[in-house]
Amino acid sequence: MTDAGAPPFSFGGDHLLLQGVTDYAIYMLDASGNILSWNTGGQRIKGYTGDEVIGRHFSTFYPQEDVERGEPERALDTAAREGRYETEGWRVRKDGSRFRAHIVVDAIYQGGELVGFAKITRDITERYQAAEHRRQAEQALAQAQKVAAIGQLTLGVAHDFNNLLAVIATSLDQLSRAEGRRKEVLIDAARQAADRGVRLTRQMLAFARGQRLEPKLHDANALIDGSIEIYRRAAGPITQCTVELVQADTRIMVDAEQLEAALVNLVANARDAMERPGNIHIATRVARADPDLHPGAAADRDYLYVSVADDGPGMEEHVRLRAMEPFFTTKDVGRGSGLGLSQVFGFASQSGGFAFIDSTPGEGTRVTMAIPLAEVADA
Repeated sequence: MTDAGAPPFSFGGDHLLLQGVTDYAIYMLDASGNILSWNTGGQRIKGYTGDEVIGRHFSTFYPQEDVERGEPERALDTAAREGRYETEGWRVRKDGSRFRAHIVVDAIYQGGELVGFAKITRDITERYQAAEHRRQAEQALAQAQKVAAIGQLTLGVAHDFNNLLAVIATSLDQLSRAEGRRKEVLIDAARQAADRGVRLTRQMLAFARGQRLEPKLHDANALIDGSIEIYRRAAGPITQCTVELVQADTRIMVDAEQLEAALVNLVANARDAMERPGNIHIATRVARADPDLHPGAAADRDYLYVSVADDGPGMEEHVRLRAMEPFFTTKDVGRGSGLGLSQVFGFASQSGGFAFIDSTPGEGTRVTMAIPLAEVADA
């Protein structure tokens, strides 16, 4: 270099040390971004000798698209303003190939005046490619799991609808020849199958586009009391369905149709879980939520707890923990799509509350929706 191109500061004895570093490109820039020094690591990583790059602007190592976006200037401006600039991106070697780089630019001041920059570049291509391969593998696995889940859902729904249509078709076929009590049984069987088809369609629509709730102020006890016959019909002829409603103000902001659908889902799930005739109990109570048990719940807010309990076989802990996942079901193919409990959970969450399951093997299961009482209840 000529005297005119000499830096306004000396490198000192550390310059010799930097020449021994081969894993990092460590070099100096002047205040305009021109290269003042070069080390062995810079030559190994980028392919240039010192004679080829000293005096050139450091944007030489940037891809053309980054140069056009002004990335080199932004790096220096940030370092000058904040004292340091750090990023990760693509850089270009002498032979035109690209490598992934981790870059640090530190501003250097003397007497309060910006005199240049110290720039450190590390080639992290192998690490980046390994992470990218891992990400692609994870995406491929997630896609495979999604396809498998959709296949499971499709199989279950197809069997569900096939069974429902078989019940309806058989009932209609025999109806013309039936009389008295037999005719009533056939009509009731067809009606129950149709009701289950409606619930299944609602679940599929809710899963496909998300439930569009239309919450209004309702007395939950009145809604439940007015639909008792629907719940008893969903419970089936050999299962007793009872209701216990708290004596309190139970006004909540809720979509009444979706609340009924959620309760019908829970009653139908409880019925399907029964291995013998049993009992299903619908109950309401008012209480404060425990944020330690239910993260996100308001500690200073009263909630209406609406639960559906059965005295069936109960759940093992690993099943209970997964029971509200979409597609998860322990039922045989054709007996459930795996969407019922996940939709109950989604409905409670969209209504500002939460849902949870209590279950013990051999002692039954209780599913509870907790929805905040309307503020007017406190007035």
